[in-house]
Amino acid sequence: MGSRRIAIIVAAGRGARAGGGGPKQYRTLAGRSVLSRSASAFLDHPEIDAVRVIIHPDDEELYAEAMADAAAHPKLLPPVYGGAERQDSVRLGLESLKDQDAALVLIHDAARPFVDSATISRVIAGLSAAEGAIAALPVFDTIKRADGADRPCIEGTVSRERLWRAQTPQGFRYNEILAAHRAAAGKVLTDDAAVAEASGMKVSLVAGSPDNMKITQAEDFGMAETLLGRKATMQEYRTGHGYDVHAFEPGDAVILCGVEIAHKAKLKGHSDADAGMHALTDAILGAIGAGDIGDHFPPSDPQWKGAPSRVFLEKACALVRERGGAITHCDVTLVCEAPRIGPHRKAMRETLGEIMQLSPERISVKATTTEQLGFTGRQEGLAALATATIRLPMEE
Repeated sequence: MGSRRIAIIVAAGRGARAGGGGPKQYRTLAGRSVLSRSASAFLDHPEIDAVRVIIHPDDEELYAEAMADAAAHPKLLPPVYGGAERQDSVRLGLESLKDQDAALVLIHDAARPFVDSATISRVIAGLSAAEGAIAALPVFDTIKRADGADRPCIEGTVSRERLWRAQTPQGFRYNEILAAHRAAAGKVLTDDAAVAEASGMKVSLVAGSPDNMKITQAEDFGMAETLLGRKATMQEYRTGHGYDVHAFEPGDAVILCGVEIAHKAKLKGHSDADAGMHALTDAILGAIGAGDIGDHFPPSDPQWKGAPSRVFLEKACALVRERGGAITHCDVTLVCEAPRIGPHRKAMRETLGEIMQLSPERISVKATTTEQLGFTGRQEGLAALATATIRLPMEE
């Protein structure tokens, strides 16, 4: 049984209905390929371990050009060739993962470039209670059934009760969906959920997104450009604040913002007592309304005894990414008489940047004293304050 979550991006089609200009997955939206936009959603998702793109044998050069911005991404596996039909391509993609320790697989159409992180997370979560899970939206339009005439007329109205529009990604346990695709070879089924259904698997529906459109026809590119422009402007910025205090106790070094500094004492705490990183973690959690560090890592839980505080900060950053957001800037102030912080600020910024996947230019670390007043002035401990600015998609 594998342990990894792997995404397959199906990009082997010809896209004839999308008009001229080559296969639709390699055409650009605002200067970036459709395929790159689709793949990046999974490459950047913290719960996805690897991504494999399935391409047409004639498209190697197109693929290399379209994915140039992600070519060095550690999660991106080499592409493999697909087959004559989408179903064949998915099966070949699944077969190619036999040596990748796959536990769960998410299958996504390259022509859906606006899939968001939250939708991916919902599909993954849906697999905890079902053999398969797909993103989908309930049908609200009135559905008409037509006759078979050249100029069709309405033959009847179809009840929309319990009808859903299937999207991708569609997620499954790897061994089960591979077996289902092997058994379905030669049959014509419309999506991977249908393949799973044919094998008797129970597939759950999770909320998709209205923005998760599929580019099918030429006019869809215009709609996609409009959507892209709207999404680019519909952002909101939030600021969170964090504060932490730790007392000194006998020791020979403190850890602050991930950097060990020699000192006549150490900081007392359940974890490694990195007050700077704790304050920053709380600031990030506060900006997204996700409680505080104690909610996610309670000090009563023995597994966090002595834990490195980067674990807490990485979790907070992952929660931001799951919401489709990004950290744009953070500022940490350390309040203490000693040790001296100045010689270590550069290393602190670089360490925080590595953990947060953020340029050190967007990270500030400062230090101040209380002019020998209060508990910090008496060198009984130190305090840390932090702010974090987060960019998030604005909820409509």
